[in-house]
Amino acid sequence: MKRLLPLVLAVTLIMGMFAMGSGNGPVTAQDNTATPAPTATFLPSTEGTLVVWVNAEREAIVKAAGEKFQAKYGIPVVTQTMGFGDVRNNFNIAAPAGEGPDLIVGAHDWIGQLYSNGLLEGLDLGDNAKNFDPQAISAFTYDGKLVGVPYQVEAIGLYYNKDLVPEPPKTFAEAVEISKKLVADGKVDQGIAIPQDSYHTYPIFSSYGGYIFGKDKDGNLNPEDVGVDSPGFIKGAEELDKLVKDKVFNSAVNYGEASDLFKKGRLAMWVTGPWELNNMRASGINYGVAKIPAFDGPARPFLGVQGFMVSKYAKNLDLAKAFATEFIATQEVMQALYDAAPAVSAFLPVREANPDKDLAGFAESIADGEPMPAIPAMSAVWNSWGNAVTLIYQQKEAPDKAMKDAAEAIRAEIAKSK
Repeated sequence: MKRLLPLVLAVTLIMGMFAMGSGNGPVTAQDNTATPAPTATFLPSTEGTLVVWVNAEREAIVKAAGEKFQAKYGIPVVTQTMGFGDVRNNFNIAAPAGEGPDLIVGAHDWIGQLYSNGLLEGLDLGDNAKNFDPQAISAFTYDGKLVGVPYQVEAIGLYYNKDLVPEPPKTFAEAVEISKKLVADGKVDQGIAIPQDSYHTYPIFSSYGGYIFGKDKDGNLNPEDVGVDSPGFIKGAEELDKLVKDKVFNSAVNYGEASDLFKKGRLAMWVTGPWELNNMRASGINYGVAKIPAFDGPARPFLGVQGFMVSKYAKNLDLAKAFATEFIATQEVMQALYDAAPAVSAFLPVREANPDKDLAGFAESIADGEPMPAIPAMSAVWNSWGNAVTLIYQQKEAPDKAMKDAAEAIRAEIAKSK
């Protein structure tokens, strides 16, 4: 352990520097939580004990489930708290060295890398699978295998000021019409805003049939089929360009400024995620949440799903799988996870038992959404695609050229990584 730890910490620090330097990938409330590099040794999987790496917010829930597990199997469950953003990099290094945990809590878009590295074990929820959102199950399925027990699903939606927009628009054309009238009447500074990055603008591209990766004959994402310059993607880029040219979108207004405008009642509609809910509730604005208005077809935002994964290197593999499928995948634990951090639950009975008008709006977006690609090749996409979106917002490049250049760069990056 002493030989491995300095390497783990060094890689964690380097990866953290890359994460802070990239503004084009998705950022969620959990992903953006800064945590210091661990200074204590890791708790590895050992015979006779289950070890779970979990963030502090959910540690007590895992411990409570662990007590019930120990009562049945006689095996204690030990937790080690770790910042959500630190888990993947540490697990990648510690697990194959025999110094990782039995289970981790993390995001579905990690699974491509972790599974490809031989670190994740397949799971079987049996009949209980029907109690989970199919989108969440799909997100945690890789190469035909379920590799995580999902507990939370996240997607962006439309916040709207009910005093300015009594009913949410069904189409983006309607949203544009409302926006222009409110601005012309002097009621707002801006009618609608979407953050200027690839993650938030993806519903525009997907609504026109654009895609990141095509699928092979087995339904798996195909890194050889990059769709960033597909006809639908270019059509979405042209729509984005038009919205900027028509001053519906204001490239001079950044994320923080849009947030301030909405909370002051000077922005009528804002597309972003549930991580803003606490700010909205504290703002005093009479707001609602709805799914993103359709462009050419339904707006399909990316879904982010969080869940429990079992290490293939677990010393107690069968027991680790039992803990995930029998003690985590229960209504009691799923309810506790919801109570700890209210979000759209991946467990349908919990969602039904906790009606929430805000989360219901995000659930509508989730129903139209698609899991963020989890294959390793996705890491080659964010930077070039994000740069193309920025060029369009800044009116520095024609939309078709921006996307074609981005696609070429992505293909080159994927080829280089082989």
